[in-house]
Amino acid sequence: MRGKLLLLAGALMAGSGAAPAPEAQPLSIGVQGLRSMKGDLLICVARSAAYFPDCSKDPQKRHLVVPATSAAIPLGDMAPGTYAIAIIHDENGNGKLDTFAGIPREGVGFSRNPAIRFGAPSFRSAQFAMTGSAVRQDVKIKYFL
Repeated sequence: MRGKLLLLAGALMAGSGAAPAPEAQPLSIGVQGLRSMKGDLLICVARSAAYFPDCSKDPQKRHLVVPATSAAIPLGDMAPGTYAIAIIHDENGNGKLDTFAGIPREGVGFSRNPAIRFGAPSFRSAQFAMTGSAVRQDVKIKYFL
């Protein structure tokens, strides 16, 4: 009996090294619904709910500022895992989301395009998986004012 258990354990260990670990793959976004091409897009790619949607203090963040565009935006290669994206259309170029009485004055969007009600959606509602193949997220920008 003991010999069979050792043989089984050895087979499992040998089999676990047979498949290579998934490598980082490209992530890109398409931005839809911009009301103008003024300003910049502030893009935050987070791996943790603790740092979403504001990834400024995330040690693993990927934060980009790109000119407003509706063309595909490459975000680089991402390791396999779960991510969520938040986008601000910073029309006036001041580097932050402007609000009036707590309502965004500039456009916002999130991966998987979850419903936006009172505040930003949860990480869970915006999350998507990088599983070893290229991923493109199409994000619809929404304006409230």
